[in-house]
Amino acid sequence: FFDSLCDATQLVHSIGVSSLCVLGDGRLVNGSFDKTIKIWNTGADVTLSGHSGTINSICLLKDGHVASGSSDTTIKIWNTGTGQCNLTITGHNRGVTALCKVRDGLVASGSYDKTIKIWNTLTGQCHLTLTDHCDKVSSLCVLGDGRIASGSWDKTIKIWDTETGHCD
Repeated sequence: FFDSLCDATQLVHSIGVSSLCVLGDGRLVNGSFDKTIKIWNTGADVTLSGHSGTINSICLLKDGHVASGSSDTTIKIWNTGTGQCNLTITGHNRGVTALCKVRDGLVASGSYDKTIKIWNTLTGQCHLTLTDHCDKVSSLCVLGDGRIASGSWDKTIKIWDTETGHCD
């Protein structure tokens, strides 16, 4: 059994933390209900602001970039070195609840609008829209073979081909 001792506690937001990922250099990136993203190690080093809603999901891209999905319906691509937003992606009708990197240059987003969209992270163009869920999409992950798995409030997990959009 594991000991329940906590290695570190850091207060970094004024209200709840909603998402978390780790950068290649070991720093943590977290999103909050306070509409900000913080990049920190032992203290809040950088605060990224730009969303008008809760940060629901964060995922690591490449070269020090992260994507954030928000209840404001947008996805933002951030340079964690400069703290600048490189791109704002729009296209969902309701809040973005889940993100995962499909491969370099592509990110998948799930939404309360019941869809999953595959986006080009350089241009913001939608590569594919997946529409087989009948309730909110709550989680996404990429599988080893490049397909993605999605979880939904419709009580299903679906496996998708990210090239064809086919649901297995």
